[in-house]
Order: sequence, then C-alpha cells, then structure tokens
Amino acid sequence: MSLAHRHVVVTGGTGALGTAVVGALIGLDAICHVPYRSEEEAGRFPYSENRNVALVALGDLSNEAAVEKFYGAIPELWASIHIAGGFAFAPIEKSDKALLMGQIESNLVSAYLCSRAAVAAMRKTGRGGRIVNIAARPALEPRSGASMTAYTASKAGLAGLTQALSEEVVKDGILVNAIAPSIMDTAANRHAMPKADHAAWPKVEEVAATIVFLASPDNAVTRGAIVPVYGNS
Repeated sequence: MSLAHRHVVVTGGTGALGTAVVGALIGLDAICHVPYRSEEEAGRFPYSENRNVALVALGDLSNEAAVEKFYGAIPELWASIHIAGGFAFAPIEKSDKALLMGQIESNLVSAYLCSRAAVAAMRKTGRGGRIVNIAARPALEPRSGASMTAYTASKAGLAGLTQALSEEVVKDGILVNAIAPSIMDTAANRHAMPKADHAAWPKVEEVAATIVFLASPDNAVTRGAIVPVYGNS
C-alpha cells in the first residue's frame, strides 16, 4: 500500500490495537502522529523512539481547542484514525447520567472533534484523505449491547456520524469509514474473560490490517461503511 511519507493521526495509538496500527503504518513508511494522555502511557509505547512517530501530549480529546491546535500543527494530513475511547459494562440501574455522558465524551465527542479538525486540515491540502472510526459490534447489533447500554448508544452514534460525514465530505476526496470489532484478542481481555474461546477472537494485527487499508489511497471507493471485524466469534 502507498502510504510512504504520508502523515497519519492515530488517537489511542499507545493501546493494544493502536500499537498494532502504528506498527503497520510505520512498516509502510507512514509518519504517525500519536496523542497521549500520560507520561506512563508514552513510556511503555514500543515505538516512542521511531523516527516516523511523533508522540504529542494531549490530555483530553473532547477538548475542542486542544484538538484543533493538535491537528493544525500537522503538515499535509492524509489520514486520521480514531481508536481512543472508553468502555463501560454496567446494567441500566448503574448507568447514571454521568456514566452515559462519559461514554459519549470518550467514544463520540472525541471522534467528532477529531473528524472535524481532520476535515479542515485535509481541505487545506486539496488532496483528499481518509478518516477511520472505531465503532463496535453492538453498534451493528444493538441487542448484543445488553448491560452496556451507554457504551452501545455511544458507539451507535459514532456509526451514524461516520455515515453522515462520509456523504458530506466525499466531494473533497475524503473517504470516511468505520470498523466494528467484536471482542479482540488482547492481554486485558484474556485476563477479564479467562474461560472464553480466545482463538475465535480477532487478533489486533488482523484488525489493524483492515484499518490501514481503509486509511490508505488503495481504498479508492469504500465510504460510509461500518465494517464488521469479528473473526470467528
């Protein structure tokens, strides 16, 4: 894929999936801009010293001014990948307004603001671009979101954002898509669900491959898609 020397933002890039995405991107010689929340998070990131990675301290992706400043400093942005988000497993009686708003801020507002800033940056170049959001299986299958209704609602909103925005900016050569993973095979998920069939879960490297394709110029026609990445689960 032709991503050499192209500037790509990866929010949530220091997490399990984000690390796999950044690894795949730098393997294609892309230049990755990775915002992070804490020094501890940045310190454990395996690509912090890579010449094609720029780590940037940005505490809150729902802070509009901070997001705009971050994107405004990136030269010739090509793609923006929005992995950062939160998860809450809680039945409705324990999902108060604060929990709901926290999920909306972390999963929907952050991606909205990053998408908005990315579109502005891409329009300046006049060369188009790519935006990839990270929804979730419950966004496509809401009944599977029982006992995590706040999370499901926020991810469903993100899926709606993806489809509406894709229609709005296609005239600028910007293709907007999302993936919808099932539970992924990470150390944290294995620890939380030790008796699950881990072999059926999609691997982060496999999910990353789908993201990178959607973010690349090789994706010339797909837009407004919410792509299931379920593995065998």
